[in-house]
Amino acid sequence: MRGELAARGLVQVFGRHLALGPIDLRLVDGERLAVLGDNGAGKTTLLRILATAARPTAGSLQLFGLDASSGRDRVRARLGYLGHRHGLYPALTARENVEFFATLHGVERARVAGALVETGLEAVADRRVEELSRGQQQRLALARTTLHRPELLVLDEPDASLDAAGRGLLSRMMEGRTVVMATHDRPLARDLCGRGLLLRAGRDAGDPWKLHLLEDSR
Repeated sequence: MRGELAARGLVQVFGRHLALGPIDLRLVDGERLAVLGDNGAGKTTLLRILATAARPTAGSLQLFGLDASSGRDRVRARLGYLGHRHGLYPALTARENVEFFATLHGVERARVAGALVETGLEAVADRRVEELSRGQQQRLALARTTLHRPELLVLDEPDASLDAAGRGLLSRMMEGRTVVMATHDRPLARDLCGRGLLLRAGRDAGDPWKLHLLEDSR
């Protein structure tokens, strides 16, 4: 069950506010889902639950055939999550950041150099993150997210600050993996993902492909 995801009745409530749900979702190995919606629609909430970074108020989630709650550690080793924040250490160099995450995931250090080359960061590998451009930081975040070769990617606006070449890199890093990606760039979503989920006020508003809502973003 590589990369498989099955969610049923996911609900997230903050206080008296229903932020999400109920949401049913199923992805098989290698599928790519674009999650669309306005700010506050529930995209980040859904992705945090799918990445096991947050627990739902109600509902069930299985990843790779495992219960995402009781099997959390085993599941996390097989997924890569990139949230709104890049999760990098600003005072460390690009290389030191990747080395740190290699140690964290039990990945051999030999893979670090390859990750920096793949993301086009070898020339700035010894510069501190705080000195890098936002686009370079996002490339480094993608290197960090995929370093342990996850089967499932959960990406919250991974295209932020990326130029055309960076978006090409994003596409290559998604190859062969199951992907759930939130983005405001609807043409990009249509190019990279075979399925779409439109959220409105935390609820499933239908398949935006079928609803013909993926027009050029304004």
